[in-house]
Amino acid sequence: MTDIGKDSLDQGEAAQPGVSRRGALSATGLLLAGSATALTMNASPANAAANAVKDFGAVALLDERIANLTVGGKPALGIETDIGVIHAGATAKNLGLPCPADMDDLLQNGRGRELLALVKAVKDRPKAAKLIAGDLQFAPLVTRPEKIVCVGFNYRKHAEETNTPVPKAPPLFAKYNNALNHHNGRIKLPTEADSWFDYETELVIVFAKVCKNVSEADALDYVAGYATGNDFSARGLQNITSQFTAGKTADGFAPIGPWLASPRRVPDPNKLKIKTLVNGEVRQDWTTEDMIYNCRHLISYASRCMTLKPGDVMYTGTPQGVIWGQKTPPDQRRWLRAGDVVTSSLEGLGELTVTLD
Repeated sequence: MTDIGKDSLDQGEAAQPGVSRRGALSATGLLLAGSATALTMNASPANAAANAVKDFGAVALLDERIANLTVGGKPALGIETDIGVIHAGATAKNLGLPCPADMDDLLQNGRGRELLALVKAVKDRPKAAKLIAGDLQFAPLVTRPEKIVCVGFNYRKHAEETNTPVPKAPPLFAKYNNALNHHNGRIKLPTEADSWFDYETELVIVFAKVCKNVSEADALDYVAGYATGNDFSARGLQNITSQFTAGKTADGFAPIGPWLASPRRVPDPNKLKIKTLVNGEVRQDWTTEDMIYNCRHLISYASRCMTLKPGDVMYTGTPQGVIWGQKTPPDQRRWLRAGDVVTSSLEGLGELTVTLD
């Protein structure tokens, strides 16, 4: 096994049981699993090149968590394995296999089968694996999504703490790519515009396929995986008008990561523990089971409003425990400020930490 340090990488060129979403894998899933198995059983460079066709569902078959990393100043896909985190591109170059450059390439260009083939090849030839040495440098989980869709007031107790009526439909709003941030990232607080800064730990859905007018029954079949997110907010800007955008999409206000966990690792996204710590103090501690509109409903509803595309992400709402929900007057609350460290976590998806400047 070869370790790769942060400054010495030449970027590469180019299980749990399967999850039943409706009692058993769909026919599409069975065909996909079969094709992926056939590919990985013949993972020679020639066969891999011949089979390198777009497949926008294969990433959902990964048993391993994956991450968007920065190694030597370059983007890199990381694969979490029993022997360490493998640099996908450098390992693929060693094996003569194709490999997506980063998470957006993987998702938006349907290159999941290549990653499946790479994982299989590493199991057959472990000495070819290139491990990333030292501390992992995470990038935002995605960097070029077409859409960052967010859902407001989607936990009953959060609606109650903010004196908000239970919404008649999921309230959708947006963040933009400038807001994307990463594990161990920093947020420069826009203190020129606001001083009421708040956290919102959320389950994030990442899409694998074009998703338009899908049923609730089929909704999870369009998911590439799940991640931890923080819908960081400037409450003064958010609440001064009826529109949320100004308070939601400042630079760095959308941390996501560190890991993408496929549906094979998350049998039910609405049965996950969710938690927030501020400077080590627990602020939120609840479960995604308490969503007003579950993940199936959110996906189906949003897909009727817009076309969701591979690599798009959806923040699904936060539970009670935010600063905005405290009963003291807003000007007497201890809002987040420079120097604070906020850690968000979801069961099985990993901890996402940001530091405020």
